[in-house]
Amino acid sequence: MNKVVGVLDLQGAVAEHLIALRNLGVNAVSVKTAEDFVGLDGLIIPGGESTAIGRLIREQGLEDVLRTFYQEEKAIFGTCAGLILCSTDKSHVTEDLRLGFIEMEVERNGFGRQIASFETYLDFSGIDRKVEAVFIRAPYIESVGPKVKVLATVDQKIVAAEQGNVLVTAHHPELTEDYAVLTYFLEKIV
Repeated sequence: MNKVVGVLDLQGAVAEHLIALRNLGVNAVSVKTAEDFVGLDGLIIPGGESTAIGRLIREQGLEDVLRTFYQEEKAIFGTCAGLILCSTDKSHVTEDLRLGFIEMEVERNGFGRQIASFETYLDFSGIDRKVEAVFIRAPYIESVGPKVKVLATVDQKIVAAEQGNVLVTAHHPELTEDYAVLTYFLEKIV
């Protein structure tokens, strides 16, 4: 089966995701409009700036189509800013978009500013070796609901989790040549 995976192309690390997916032999496409969701098997909401991406989702009228995609139980992967957007986070008083796809509260820029960006190797549940991970102004997950499976932590801070058809990571798997996490996501696509 040739999987078609879309990358939400409003702002952020879109090109890097498209390249990584194509390197894995996936039919990867840019998603900018509601029509672009037709025929997708999975969707990546990339890293970038969560406030800007959320605003653009609303301006482009994509919030309902994203929620429908989620309700159809299609695979969704939120990386960094995408993690924030997928959250149910009510811990901060904000008008910023939260899609509520995974029950968790998030600390935006939890590891600090750009200068505090770092690389490490993670123990990642479901992957039988350490995974190379790049964190850039990364959030972390403060708490999760009972249906959420924690997949990885850094310094006791949750940095990867999944609930049903949704996978989220605080790191950027598209910025390394270690495609283990992207492969893990692709395996969620039925």
